[in-house]
Amino acid sequence: MNAAATTVRLADYRRPAFLIPEVVLDIDLQSEDEARVAATLSVQRNPDGASSSSLVLDLDEVSVESVAIDGKLLPPERWQADGRYLTVQDVPASFRLDTVSRIHPRQNTKLMGIYTSSTGFFSLCEAEGFRRITPFLDRPDVMARYTVTLHADRERYPVLLANGNCVAQGEEGGARHWARWVDPFPKPSYLFAVVAARLDRSQDSFRTRSGRNVLLQFFVEPGKLDQGVFALESLKHAMKWDEDTYGLEVDLDEYNIVAVGDFNAGAMENKGLNIFNTKLVLARSDISTDWDFNFIDRTVAHEYFHNWTGNRVTCRDWFQLALKEGLTVFREQQYAGDRYSRAVARIQAVRNLRTGQFPEDAGPMAHPVRPSAYQQVSNFYTSTVYQKGAELVRMMHTLVGPAKFRQAMDLYFREHDGQAVTTDALVAAVEEASGEDLSQFRLWYEQSGTARLSVRDQYDETSQTYVLTVTQSCPPTPGQPTKKPMHMPLTVGLLTPDGRELPLRLEGEKTGRGGSAVLSLRQETEVFRFIDVPVPPVPSLGRNFSAPVIIGYPYDDQALQLLLGYDSDAFNRWEAGQRLAMDLLLRGVADRRAGRPVQFPDYLAEAFGRVLADAQKDPAFAAEALTLPAEIIIAERLEEIDPQAVHEVRFAMRRFLAERLHGAFRSAYDLFATPGPYSPDAESSGRRALRNLCLAFLMDLGEAETRSLCVAQLAGATNMTDAMAALAALASCDCPERRPALDGFYAKWKDEPLVVDKWLSTEALSRLPGTVARVRELSRHPAFTLKNPNKVYALVGSFGVNQVNFHAADGSGYALMVELALALDPINPQVASRMVRNLERYKRYEPARRELMRAALQTIAAHPGLSRETGEVVGKALA
Repeated sequence: MNAAATTVRLADYRRPAFLIPEVVLDIDLQSEDEARVAATLSVQRNPDGASSSSLVLDLDEVSVESVAIDGKLLPPERWQADGRYLTVQDVPASFRLDTVSRIHPRQNTKLMGIYTSSTGFFSLCEAEGFRRITPFLDRPDVMARYTVTLHADRERYPVLLANGNCVAQGEEGGARHWARWVDPFPKPSYLFAVVAARLDRSQDSFRTRSGRNVLLQFFVEPGKLDQGVFALESLKHAMKWDEDTYGLEVDLDEYNIVAVGDFNAGAMENKGLNIFNTKLVLARSDISTDWDFNFIDRTVAHEYFHNWTGNRVTCRDWFQLALKEGLTVFREQQYAGDRYSRAVARIQAVRNLRTGQFPEDAGPMAHPVRPSAYQQVSNFYTSTVYQKGAELVRMMHTLVGPAKFRQAMDLYFREHDGQAVTTDALVAAVEEASGEDLSQFRLWYEQSGTARLSVRDQYDETSQTYVLTVTQSCPPTPGQPTKKPMHMPLTVGLLTPDGRELPLRLEGEKTGRGGSAVLSLRQETEVFRFIDVPVPPVPSLGRNFSAPVIIGYPYDDQALQLLLGYDSDAFNRWEAGQRLAMDLLLRGVADRRAGRPVQFPDYLAEAFGRVLADAQKDPAFAAEALTLPAEIIIAERLEEIDPQAVHEVRFAMRRFLAERLHGAFRSAYDLFATPGPYSPDAESSGRRALRNLCLAFLMDLGEAETRSLCVAQLAGATNMTDAMAALAALASCDCPERRPALDGFYAKWKDEPLVVDKWLSTEALSRLPGTVARVRELSRHPAFTLKNPNKVYALVGSFGVNQVNFHAADGSGYALMVELALALDPINPQVASRMVRNLERYKRYEPARRELMRAALQTIAAHPGLSRETGEVVGKALA
């Protein structure tokens, strides 16, 4: 029988009946198979909570051996432990609760709580993993100060870590040792962490602006210490940036980062003890790409920024997850803009939103940034919470301006430090600091779906008045058939027909607004009148992607080319090129499905050629501007998705551009070689990005000369960025060089797990026929295991986003996903549910694939013993 689903609702939130201000843990890691956890909890009845004579604590796969109150063991009739709760009856108003429990780390394949990896014991507690360590009120609004003592074998596990500062350590009998850690700041249980392992260590220090020296330590698997240098430098950059930008200092005497290969998440912001998946923290030029370095820098910063936006101020309940994640992603994006190209960082953020969050908003799992209900909280670590949540913070930043937003953040920390609060606390702080009424803005947290703006304009030559009429709407989503108008910023500019920027002045205003204006939309339809406009302008709408919406305006091809060439807003220059290509791609898909020949106009090649000719000014931007819209983004614009048609038309456009711009691509490939030693800096990575994009376009033509060039690049690459670009191009080329290149790459790197993951992903993303069979073959390869989330994401996750082969017309891709997901579900249901989500939007596809996907979901739904995590996804998809 499948696991029963229980729906948790925001409306049912009640404050905890008890508070636990102090926690003392003694964790004896006796063996990989068993650990003894003794917990002492200082428990107080919550005067603001519901009255209860019994204390009910959460637990999961924990064996409770004894329970005592104020030092006195309780008889069995006073307490009861079932599979989910420890209930202690007739408790006083204030008392000390002692429990002794047993856990089994080696058998913990869910990787939640304390589990084993190759080098020792590690933990992950967000969202509900602490209950897998000891009975507790495992909810974020129960905040406690923790003292933790760890015991383990000295030789096998020489490193003992927990949250906070190490206050004592020593030796004990039997060749064992111990360490005691004290975290001086109250935190929720999801931020608890321990590590006991054999790890190599590097250390550094950071001097805060107030003059304190903080010890920084980085722990990695033996032999990989050189791969942690970059992350340690990134940590210091992040600490300095947070001081300079928000006035926030690191607050502990030591700050530790640990890398582990078996980890469900990318990283975890545990107070003072950040635990990272190795793929998001280990880096070296020969095994890591420019993307890896950039993402590692940002992820290290993200987890550190959580120290204040998530740890010192945390979320009251899991419905408020965006309070910490959306705000911290926004801060991470600000950091990336300051560290790299601001325009490119913004473009990449929006591309991620459109490929991940927009489809989510249009599917059966659509939910508001602050959900109203969930069955499994692990299913709500979504692009909506993270990426769209960040866009909500960015909109407030845009509406009130940087200075007032900073004042709001100061107020937020001052009023809520050490508290568990709701998203409304952040919005209220922005309101109070700025004087802006954001009551209507709160709808963004309550309503799901991607809003649409329909924009129409009119120019009056006689009065030199230009009128913009903006109408907003939002389509129905599950549980929300109708939506209210939302408050949002729309940043606009106006260009003359020859590309000059016009000064803006709204009717009724005494002074102008310069070249850009932030229009504040509140009503379903708003009208804005600009005066002193000498010529009919071309509007630049939604500059810097000022709101997470889809803007509809009847641009013609000439206007898009003008914006691509002259707009002062770099994001909108990129957007114009994307829209120019998108309009032609959609026409091509329609022609392909109607049996008409697919053709593209010369002006497309001319527009892209101008970008390429101007690429020396900013190669990184040029690489983004020359990248066509992804297949999933094209699919989102169709009423009925035909993935084969989308793939063929997009590939045809790539070949068209490669043919027309062959000489320019070849010249740029030679021109943008990066001289000197490898560096992941923005300028060097931008040159490599453009050069490798040129190679990819040329490889689409399949010419022998280009194939030789690609093979030579792979063989002679001095960095993983160039090697992977060549390998990916060969992986999708039906040529004799392909198989030797892929096999040789694996043979060279088979002992580097992170590089093997890249190889698995490259194989799974190939557009060639036979990829389904190859992924099935690789699922049995010695390099792959369902027990390691990184391997699953690399192979199965990559295959799930392969729009042409996952959606193979015969349904073989769906059948393979069902097979792998069902095998994974009893091992790691969190990861399995994420794989199943590749099937959830079946209703959007053409009839034949729609039925095949629905049958695949029904097969999963009927499987005996299906986890609650996977069951929720399948149930909502089939509803």
